[in-house]
Amino acid sequence: MPAAPVSATVTDNSIPLSELPSGAGTTEPSNQPKPQTKKLELTDQTNLLPVKQVVVIFLALSLCALVTSLDSLIVSASLSTVSAVFNAGSVSSWVPSAYLLTSTGFQPLYGRLSDIFGRKSTLCFAMTVYFVGNLAAGFSNSIIQLIVCRGIAGAGGGGISSMLQIMISDIVPLRERGKYVGISAGVIALGYAIGPVIGGALAEQASWRWCFWVTLPLSIVATIMAVIFAPSKPMTGGIVEKLKIIDYIGILLTVGGCTLIMLPLIWGGVTYPWNSVVVLGPLCCGMFVVVLFCLWEWKVAKLPIVPMHIFKHITVVGVYICMFSNGFVFFSALYYLPLYFQVVLQYSPTYSGTFLLPIVLSQVASSLLAGLSISHTGKYRTVVYSGFALSAIGSGCISIFNASTSKAVMVVLMLITGAGNGMVRLLFLFLLQQAYSSQKLDCFPRQTMQTTTVAAQASVARKDMSVVTAVRNFLRMLGGAISLPVASSLLNNAIRTSMINLELPASTITTVIDNPSLLTNSSSISTLDISVYQAANILSKGYTKGFRDVFLLNAAMSATATLVSAVMIKHKELLRGDEDQLRKEAAEALRKAKRKGVEKELGEVVE
Repeated sequence: MPAAPVSATVTDNSIPLSELPSGAGTTEPSNQPKPQTKKLELTDQTNLLPVKQVVVIFLALSLCALVTSLDSLIVSASLSTVSAVFNAGSVSSWVPSAYLLTSTGFQPLYGRLSDIFGRKSTLCFAMTVYFVGNLAAGFSNSIIQLIVCRGIAGAGGGGISSMLQIMISDIVPLRERGKYVGISAGVIALGYAIGPVIGGALAEQASWRWCFWVTLPLSIVATIMAVIFAPSKPMTGGIVEKLKIIDYIGILLTVGGCTLIMLPLIWGGVTYPWNSVVVLGPLCCGMFVVVLFCLWEWKVAKLPIVPMHIFKHITVVGVYICMFSNGFVFFSALYYLPLYFQVVLQYSPTYSGTFLLPIVLSQVASSLLAGLSISHTGKYRTVVYSGFALSAIGSGCISIFNASTSKAVMVVLMLITGAGNGMVRLLFLFLLQQAYSSQKLDCFPRQTMQTTTVAAQASVARKDMSVVTAVRNFLRMLGGAISLPVASSLLNNAIRTSMINLELPASTITTVIDNPSLLTNSSSISTLDISVYQAANILSKGYTKGFRDVFLLNAAMSATATLVSAVMIKHKELLRGDEDQLRKEAAEALRKAKRKGVEKELGEVVE
């Protein structure tokens, strides 16, 4: 006898598949009895807790976020060392790119996984995958093994960052969310501040392998804290029923599309010519897969990981465009500033990591100030414009760095860039949640907006909040994942052009691209069979020009985001009609839980 079909149905806090825009479900003939169905409810996990409980949970979540932010900078600071060890400079960008690729491809999935399996379970799963991937990365014996293991770690790391933001939106009211978002941005930026120093010191004094192992003890502690303190609501349905409604085709299309787009960007102009079939073929296929993914999610998927209806609101679309630009600018600067310091300025890995402190510390300060300002005033548009404008100005000025630029000038320009990035990074998560809630409330005529209607529509907006947040993270990480191969191509092409102009042999060109740090050591220069003058020429006209091109592109991306935010992002009030009621319900649930605990203890005493 065939198994009964699984469907998702609704109680007060559930999402029915029949109401999703994908047209889920099948229609039975009227003259035949309908088969019995197993009901799977997707529970609304909003839980607006009192401040004391929020603070404890927030500390646990912040520790999880600190793990991933430390990881990013520790690895970036050791990238030149790893490149030299494996003699793989031309593909070294795949070490961070593999992490970004998988974290990007899997991020939309975590929104739906948390709806199906619960927030706490999904967070612990992500932490476990991250732990296994980084543990294996430290044992890698080739660049290919390292890239694969970092890809596994990225599949977990992407989920950690998504779950942090989703769970904050579950437990904190919208108006108060700005300060928590700002603090979490500060915690993440703290990881960015100390990560380069730790990574550089480990690469110099210990082993590059410890750059992947050093966060593992902290990830264990973070997982334990999440298990103890993170809130959870009872989730209905068995494991089999839950696994059946996951959008596996959507996952394959997402990861496949990202891979097909990134591969030609890495190969173009370095491994293969831009006009070659090997580059254009995968790129066109990747674009086709993206279109196919959108059609699948729109028309076919029963529970889509990216519901297409979330793109109907102009503010939401504007936020997504801006976050793609922000990810592009942030990650390219994150990975290529330390390389510039080490190759052109000949700083040690430790010192180059320390020299990133201005950009990350200014990000900490601006994130905190922006979050507190928005929570206090309820105004955010000025913060958005100013942040992207500062990022554009700072990136444009950083592009003029050269060997003679004073340290004071570099510090000031990095402070400006970091302040701009900090003002807009996690702010856009908060803004996106507000905008999407407003979209749901504004879809009815004002005369019909009675109290019950407002509460109902706000509840409907909440059911998609995890997905909206995950898509935001997906697009930001996609921007970062694309930025690394694009920046690598710009840099390698500039080096190649400068060496071709010097009429150097192809073998020398390949060797230098694989390991540009060879140009900074006199003994290494002699093995390349080039003069010191030629090495200096390659650094000044090749590497420095490539670096300039990268940051000019960053400035253009930030300027575009400034324009988009001015035109597409609209102001909405930071209030939701159902939050007072939800806060009362959460407080009442806590009181009931305490009473049950007291009654249980009294019962045990009587017995």
